[in-house]
Amino acid sequence: MSFDAKFVGRKYGPMTYEVGKEKAKEYARAIKSNDPHYLDEDFAKGTKYGGLIVPPTFAVVYSGLLCGPFFLDPELKIDFAMLVHGEQAFEFFEVVRPGDVITSWGTISKVENKEKLDVVSFEVLAKNQNGTDVCKATYTFAIRKRG
Repeated sequence: MSFDAKFVGRKYGPMTYEVGKEKAKEYARAIKSNDPHYLDEDFAKGTKYGGLIVPPTFAVVYSGLLCGPFFLDPELKIDFAMLVHGEQAFEFFEVVRPGDVITSWGTISKVENKEKLDVVSFEVLAKNQNGTDVCKATYTFAIRKRG
């Protein structure tokens, strides 16, 4: 059974995530970054940002939340045993800082039905509390066909 292309344009969200300072620091350490822009408040105060910022890839935390409702949408009938995470890509527009409140919306942006698998793209647009775009994330999944 193919992933039905009629779902292109289907929307999820909004979901809101408040970026915590300690969570952002933990994330920086988890990705083995010692960049003082993320960890050292005294250093960060003297930068052009005027304070701590979060690693750009922290976007996977707030944008990835929308993958849950996408995966669990019963109408999509996703065969999880056959699903493989293909890739993810991010476009960054604005730095994210601890204390920012990020709101994200997701959309099934593309479905390619191929002979042995379907390729599904899921895009997430995230904005901060000022309505400024901070990131566009694209998750691509391959769903192999049975048989």
